[in-house]
Amino acid sequence: MNFRTVCDVFKRSILFLPPIGALLVIIIYHLTPNYLDIAVSDWYSSVIGVLAMVYVAALIYSVKNQKLRTFLRNKAPLYFAVMIIFIIWDGLTLKSGRLPMPYFPWPDRIINALINDRHVLWQSVLHSTRLLGLGYLLGAFTGLVTGILMGWYKYCAYWIMPLMRTIGPIPAISWIPVVMILFPTSFSGSVFLIALAVWFPVALLTYSGIINVRNAYFEVARTLGADERYLIFEIAIPASLPHIFLGLFQGIGVSCVTLIVAEMMGVKAGLGWYITWATGWAEYDKMYASLFLILLTFTAVIKILFYVRDKFLSWQKGVIKW
Repeated sequence: MNFRTVCDVFKRSILFLPPIGALLVIIIYHLTPNYLDIAVSDWYSSVIGVLAMVYVAALIYSVKNQKLRTFLRNKAPLYFAVMIIFIIWDGLTLKSGRLPMPYFPWPDRIINALINDRHVLWQSVLHSTRLLGLGYLLGAFTGLVTGILMGWYKYCAYWIMPLMRTIGPIPAISWIPVVMILFPTSFSGSVFLIALAVWFPVALLTYSGIINVRNAYFEVARTLGADERYLIFEIAIPASLPHIFLGLFQGIGVSCVTLIVAEMMGVKAGLGWYITWATGWAEYDKMYASLFLILLTFTAVIKILFYVRDKFLSWQKGVIKW
């Protein structure tokens, strides 16, 4: 058996690591003794089993789909590592009690919290998504307008830049006491805080993108008879899109933090509110369930933003390596 054959066997065996890891999770969960006489359910092992079956089905289908097979080969070590983390997690909590309850629940309790409180959690996700969407869109639009005005008109930069240098570096959540007085409802105040958090990075990077557009582009367009509107919307903004999307991505990060803190401070619904309520009753399994949904929600938002960026910046493929 030569070296290439050994490498081929190793590459093929990597594909089977995730289901092997899932089987180990189920065996250890059910067959090893628990630290305390605590009732456990079958939801955890069922979820792991379903994930393993989905992976195996994808693996079988990948025989005819080379692209899928390459994807699974690249992700298999990561999926296996996740299974190992679950084993360690169970070992430190349910099996040994090294991490004490109720502060560190094992995965089965979190899954049960997701199932038992699914209606409240679903309403919380909807409320947080609505609040995030309104605040983010308002902040992104305001930031784009501000950045374009500053980048194109020097007198706008003269008056707006000192304001940005004064307000921008201050975390949006620092304005919570003021917002609670100025706004009639906690919801409108939370929208404003998220918009303020998003406005600064979007405005700053839009401004940076526009002032760094090459003058040669504008000179050629003016030679061909382009007016100011054409220069702004057909040259300056498209050429600044890489900077603009960088600001939008930074805005997503700060908006996530601001959303959760704002909901903890007074909003009567949402994932941040749910975390505060769960910790108040020492139900940390529900808190972790909410954190898991926060992860899924903002991962989906970032995926959507990546998709939009790829559509607008498709011309960069092959020029810039993502």
